[in-house]
Amino acid sequence: MSQPPIPRRALGGFDATTVGVGSIIGAGAFVVFAPASAAAGVLLPLAVVIAGFVAYCNAAAMALLAEGHTSGDSPSAHVREQLGPWAGFLAGWGLVTGQLASAAAMALTFGLYAAPGSERVAAIAAVVALTIVNLLGITRTTLAARVIVALVVPVLAFVIVVGLASPAAVGSPAVMGATPTGVPAAVGTLQGAALVFFAFAGYSRIATMGRRIREPRRNIPAVLLGALGFTLVLYVLLSFSLLRTLGPAGLAGTTAPLRELVTGAATAGSDDVLGSVVTGAAVLAVLGALLAQIARVGRTARAMAQDGDVPKMLSRVSTRYAVPWVAEVTAAAAVVVLLLTTDLVTVIGVACFGLLVSSAIINGAAFMLTERRWFAPRWLNVVGAAGCLALAVALPGPSVLITLAVLAAGVIVRGLTQRRRRTIR
Repeated sequence: MSQPPIPRRALGGFDATTVGVGSIIGAGAFVVFAPASAAAGVLLPLAVVIAGFVAYCNAAAMALLAEGHTSGDSPSAHVREQLGPWAGFLAGWGLVTGQLASAAAMALTFGLYAAPGSERVAAIAAVVALTIVNLLGITRTTLAARVIVALVVPVLAFVIVVGLASPAAVGSPAVMGATPTGVPAAVGTLQGAALVFFAFAGYSRIATMGRRIREPRRNIPAVLLGALGFTLVLYVLLSFSLLRTLGPAGLAGTTAPLRELVTGAATAGSDDVLGSVVTGAAVLAVLGALLAQIARVGRTARAMAQDGDVPKMLSRVSTRYAVPWVAEVTAAAAVVVLLLTTDLVTVIGVACFGLLVSSAIINGAAFMLTERRWFAPRWLNVVGAAGCLALAVALPGPSVLITLAVLAAGVIVRGLTQRRRRTIR
C-alpha cells in the first residue's frame, strides 16, 4: 500500500493553536453541559476539569505515537505497530464508533438550536447535505477553523459574562450551596466528566497534525497545552456561568442551555436578538464540526479497510473528487439510523464510550514506546488509560450496552473479513 503524501508544513505555533481550539469547540460547548449537570450537579466545574485532564493525557499519547511514524495520521495504524493487529483494530473501531455517534450528536445539536421541535428532521437534513458537500471534495479547511474561533469564541465569552453578571437563580450554588442529588457525588461527578469529555473530543485533531506544523518537536507541546488549556478555562467559566444563572436543576432541564441563559437574562425586546446571536454561533460551530467529522470518519474507515479490518469496498475512492465515497455514504446512513432510534444523551454517551475505549488502547500503545518527551511521561499513559476506563464505565447504562454491542459486532465483522481474505488467497 502506498504511503499518503506528506502535507506541506504550513502552520506555525499560533496558527496551529487556533486550529486546535477550532477543532475542539463544536457541538459540545452548546449542549453537553445540560446532561452533565444532571449527573454532577454543582460539581460540574470539577467534572469539566477531570474531562480536560483525561483529554490531555490522550492527546499527549496520540502525539507521541504520531512522532516518527510514516503510517499516516491514523492512530489505529500506530497502535498496530506497537500492540499488534487486533489492538489496532479495536482502537480504530472504537474511534469509528465514537465518530459516528459524535456526528449524530452534532446533528441533533444543530436541530435543537436551529429548529426546536423539528430537531430530528433538521438533523437528518444537515447530515445528508453535508455528506453531499463532502462527496464533492469540499471539507473544512484551516481557514474555516480560524473563522469559527474568531466568531464563536467571542459569543461564548459573551455568554459567560452575561451569566456571571446576572442575578443568581434560586437554588443555584451561589444562593443555596446545593449539592448533587440522586447519586453519590463521586459517581455523579465521574458521569458528568464522561459526558463533558464529548466537548473535548476534537483534541485528536491536534495530536495528529504534527506533519502539518513547522518545527513539530517544539510546537506540538505548546499547541497541546495552549489549545486544551484555553478551552479548559473557557469551559470551566462557562459551567460556572450556566450553574449560577440557571441553577443545577434548570440547567439539567434545558436542551439549548446557552440560548436559555442569554434569553432569560435579557431585557424585554432584546431576548430575540441575543437568542439569535447564540443560535447563529451554535449553527456555525456545529455545522463546521459536522462537516469535518463526516470527512474524518470516512478517512478512518478507509484506512481500516486498507488494513483488512473491515470490508475492502469501504476503501473505494472517487477518481474525480478523491474522497472515500463508499465509507462516507455508509457512515452517513449509520448516523441517520442513530438519529432515528436514539436521543441526544444516548448518542453523546456512545460517542464518549467509543472514544474512551479507543483512547485507553492508545495510551497502552504509547506506554510501550521507549523514546519519551517531557510532555508525555510514561506515568501519564497509565493515568490516561485508567482515567479513560473509569469515565467509560461511569457513562449511562444504555450508552455502554449499545457501544459494547457495536464493538462486538465489529470483532465479528473483522473475523469474517480476515477469514474471507485467507480463503481467497
